[in-house]
Amino acid sequence: MAFSKDKETPVEAFKRATTSTMRAMSHDKELEVLFGTDQPGLISHRARVTNPGRDLPEGDIHKIRGQSDSLALRKRYHDDSLHSQLVPTGSDARAMFDAIEQARVEALGSNRMQGVSDNLYRQLDTRCKESGYDRVYDKTDAPLSEVLGLLVREKLTGTPVPSSASNMVDLWRAEIERKGDEDFQQLIETADDQTAFAAAAKQLLRDLDLYDEQDGMESTEDDQGESDDGEQDSEAESSGAEGDDEAQDASAAEDASAQEGSGDDSTDTEAGETLEQESQSDGEEAGQDRKAAYPDDFRNSIEEEAYKAFTTEFDEVVQALDLCEPEELGRLRHQLDQQLSTMHTLVSRLANRLQRKLQAQQNRSWSFDLEEGMLDAARLSRVVVDPLLPLSFKQEQDTEFRDTVVTLLIDNSGSMRGRPISIAAVCADILARTLERCSVKVEILGFTTRAWKGGQSREKWLEEGKNPNPGRLNDLRHIVYKPADHPYRRAKQSLGLMLKEGLLKENIDGEGLMWAHSRIIGRPEQRRILMVISDGAPVDDSTLSVNPGNYLDRHLREVINWIETKSPVELIAIGIGHDVTRYYQQAVTIIDAEQLGGVMMEQLADLFDENKPAKKAADRW
Repeated sequence: MAFSKDKETPVEAFKRATTSTMRAMSHDKELEVLFGTDQPGLISHRARVTNPGRDLPEGDIHKIRGQSDSLALRKRYHDDSLHSQLVPTGSDARAMFDAIEQARVEALGSNRMQGVSDNLYRQLDTRCKESGYDRVYDKTDAPLSEVLGLLVREKLTGTPVPSSASNMVDLWRAEIERKGDEDFQQLIETADDQTAFAAAAKQLLRDLDLYDEQDGMESTEDDQGESDDGEQDSEAESSGAEGDDEAQDASAAEDASAQEGSGDDSTDTEAGETLEQESQSDGEEAGQDRKAAYPDDFRNSIEEEAYKAFTTEFDEVVQALDLCEPEELGRLRHQLDQQLSTMHTLVSRLANRLQRKLQAQQNRSWSFDLEEGMLDAARLSRVVVDPLLPLSFKQEQDTEFRDTVVTLLIDNSGSMRGRPISIAAVCADILARTLERCSVKVEILGFTTRAWKGGQSREKWLEEGKNPNPGRLNDLRHIVYKPADHPYRRAKQSLGLMLKEGLLKENIDGEGLMWAHSRIIGRPEQRRILMVISDGAPVDDSTLSVNPGNYLDRHLREVINWIETKSPVELIAIGIGHDVTRYYQQAVTIIDAEQLGGVMMEQLADLFDENKPAKKAADRW
């Protein structure tokens, strides 16, 4: 089963080209680009943009190009940790400061690439129309933060405000330009330096009487903590959405195919080369200032702190039956059965193929006409025919099929909500029944957190004074849907829990993987297989807001490396719209959750084929 680029749909090619362009523009080769219906945003190494329609309408293309260019430029030119130190604490001043900073980020790309400029202008015009700015005729109805952002963008790029917002901006233009004329010039001169630009932006707000001097104090650690308690950190603000409400579908293509699917040469093929050249000149101009602008970026730190949890007292390992009332669980199981009926034919056919393969390996075979062993009753007639013939014996041959247990670890994060978690539950159900018929024990586990944004762990951290770099700062919830020793009939109801609203929250993959490994490593079976199903890298807003940006990601890689190199457990992974091949040696990335059943069966079939040499995922897909 393979997916070739020749069979790609236009939508898949467009997503792949968009992903590659964003990675090139942002100078982040590991940037994940997710496509879905949620609000576009950017958190750490994960960007989220709108999912295009199947027929790629022109409006969707323009919208997505604008969104992707904006997020890529923000990743390239904006530092969130520095921004959180410089931003005013007052809500009004903060909104205007954020709008001015976003104008700076987009202006840097617009001034260097005409294609990017066109994409951002179309997106801005569309947003202004959707916001109804073309119908604003009174000053009191005009959001001043938007007006200020549009004016700053016009000054930095030289491109007029879109006609859909020009009337609204003109209501304030004369007054703002009169009071802040010199400040606009200072903004233009400092656009390449985030720190100096922030100072000029604050001065503009002062001259416009929009900046309270009490808000001008630099944010201390206590200030940041209070902000975290209410609104989370500046990364969450820039994303415009909850940390793990990720998109359902995602781009899983390789960087090498960047040119396919998109017709905008300015953004798809030239962006990487142009920005690569610009980065050299940027580095020479900024010099030491650029180093100082990123004081809290630990991603390239040589001495990295070991992973730890601030506290484990609120973590829980819970049976699925304990998280739901029996009546509701019955309703959820009925809902799962309805979804099972729509996929049953396809997945069951694949499951039967896997079952036949396993049973073929478990069949008993015998060697006959031996001098010793068990008496072969079928040959006793020989004694009657010719008493001088020796008795024939038989002996059972050893089978190569080893006693096996399979653990299925399913990501229960918010980004799996909807179709992905439904299909994961269906496939887990069918897989458990299939392997049980073949005397292979199956354990089904899930990992998530008990709360959004930290829960009791974060509350305790705040009460104890907000120590820096506290480590993992959320309450883990590890769910046992089916223990390995329980038959399928006893765990059938539990699998419906995956469809429960509100269950899926954030994902701390490293500790989930350690927990699943600790359970399977203690099993008595000769062969232990751990299969992980996930749709994204580890994300927990509470932890990432007070630790280095790659804290959870680094820990996951360390855990995977340890299991793959030190443990007898065989580890494989399936990524739904998420490039898990960057983490796991044996891994497959699928574009659509609908492919999950077939991939699960094929992966297990390959593993159970003792005569087949092991292959890397890249060889199979």
